[in-house]
Amino acid sequence: MSQGAIQRWLAKWLLPIVASSLLLCAPPARGQQPELTRKVKSKVQPTYPDVARRMSIAGIVKVQVVVAANGAVKSTKLVGGHPLLASAAIDAVKKWRFEAASEETTGVVEFKFAAPQ
Repeated sequence: MSQGAIQRWLAKWLLPIVASSLLLCAPPARGQQPELTRKVKSKVQPTYPDVARRMSIAGIVKVQVVVAANGAVKSTKLVGGHPLLASAAIDAVKKWRFEAASEETTGVVEFKFAAPQ
């Protein structure tokens, strides 16, 4: 079997199984997290991962975000979504900047990844 054939087989069969089992092992989210209501000053759109594009993976990724008083993203936590899309969403939201506030705020940001055409 050629290296290209092995890569295609892995992308088609093995990666979805591994990704699904990682998603099933993730701890369940506790309660419904509120949507982040602070005004965004600058957004960075996530880059669609090549592997996800080749596999036509689409879906919603939810990321819990803690925003510091100065408007910088302090921390992130994956709340839900396909593991192959999650890192792109987290990488993007870490670059966001929000309006300053008197204290840090926490909420959930959703990213929608449409199926590639």
